Amino acid sequence: MSASASVDQATLGASLDRLQRDAFAYFQHEVNEANGLILDKTDGNNWPASVSATGMALAAYPVAVERGFMTRQAARQRVLTTLRGLWNSPQGPQPEASGYRGFFYHMLDLQTGRRAWKCELSTVDSAFLFAGALSAAQYFNDENPDEHAIRSLARQLYERADWQWAQNHGATLTHGWKPESGFLSQRWEGYDEALVMYMLGLGSPTHPLPAESYAAFVSTYVWKKLYGYEYLYSGPLFTHQYSQIWIDMRGLRDEPMRAHDLDYFENSRRATYVQQQYAIANPKQFEGYGEHSWGITASDGPGPQTRRLAGVQRSFFGYAARGAPFGPDDGTLSPWAAVTSLPFAPELVVPTMQHFDHLRLGEGRYGYEASFNPTFPSEAEAAGERGWMSPYHFGINQGPVVLMVENYRSGLIWGLTRGIRPIVVGLRRAGFKGGWL
Repeated sequence: MSASASVDQATLGASLDRLQRDAFAYFQHEVNEANGLILDKTDGNNWPASVSATGMALAAYPVAVERGFMTRQAARQRVLTTLRGLWNSPQGPQPEASGYRGFFYHMLDLQTGRRAWKCELSTVDSAFLFAGALSAAQYFNDENPDEHAIRSLARQLYERADWQWAQNHGATLTHGWKPESGFLSQRWEGYDEALVMYMLGLGSPTHPLPAESYAAFVSTYVWKKLYGYEYLYSGPLFTHQYSQIWIDMRGLRDEPMRAHDLDYFENSRRATYVQQQYAIANPKQFEGYGEHSWGITASDGPGPQTRRLAGVQRSFFGYAARGAPFGPDDGTLSPWAAVTSLPFAPELVVPTMQHFDHLRLGEGRYGYEASFNPTFPSEAEAAGERGWMSPYHFGINQGPVVLMVENYRSGLIWGLTRGIRPIVVGLRRAGFKGGWL
């Protein structure tokens, strides 16, 4: 393990223990234990479950066992309950189903497991669910009935997904589908969090994507040189992290990366450095930005509203896909997004964590606050330099903290993924070579 030379390794280890334990507690408490579904956020007003957060929880249970947060028996039972609930949930074109063509709706009612809010059938959120299920199946490999059932159910859930249907006669994958109006117009194009989704689609033994689909996806990539770093651009930090929760991209190269003498891991490291450099430059002069205070990503925010502060008219957003350096940016930072870059750039992340600890941002029920905005004045005097703070925690923030900190410490999830045959097949069909392949 490498980190800033100024940090004692035992002290850092204890800090990471606490960080993972606090983040994982979300999955221990914000769950329907009858079906294993994970609450999207701690709103408290009959809020639904998140399919992607549930997938991240499935991947996090092995971490919990290895770190002593849960017994293997308790984690095994939670995984089995989740997979059984998903497998037995209704699939079909009717609006009140849980999914269709093997995919699941983005949000499900926490109690019934049925579609919530008339939301879309989500290809990428389903992919995170499948990746989590297959990770759990790879970990629970004992020859007992429950662990055998986990492996069988995870495989069946994944193999039921009809990736070819989700293309809707196009080259790339659509974002999703609604029973009321059909396929969404948006497609997964341009570099984003969808890399693991394409690997799962390409590697499917039942409804595989054609290799041309991935070629069409990467053809829409945009490369930029910012703050002295040339890299494959995407603004929100999470887009550089989510797929690499599962896939160790060190040394792995597809055609676009070979052409730029780069790999996706190094690309994410550069994106992390760009985030820091943007915060140092602070072109919009927000409060609190700096060398050890960055992390701009999709997040909750203090808006929507406009305020005049120190003679400047400022617009603040609610939940938005914030990004750097081209925005949107309203002064909102997300500690979890900085932490999730730990494997890529520990020399940046560890001092940033120390700064966030100095601001007492890790004292929420589940560790770090989801987001804060020092520019937006808070009515709470105790907030001090932190300004506005999100009143909620989100499952899709907690999961990456647990998982990417573990990849930094032990490589556990990366190691499990190397044994997931469909992802290996998908990588090879996409043209990846090198690294652990």
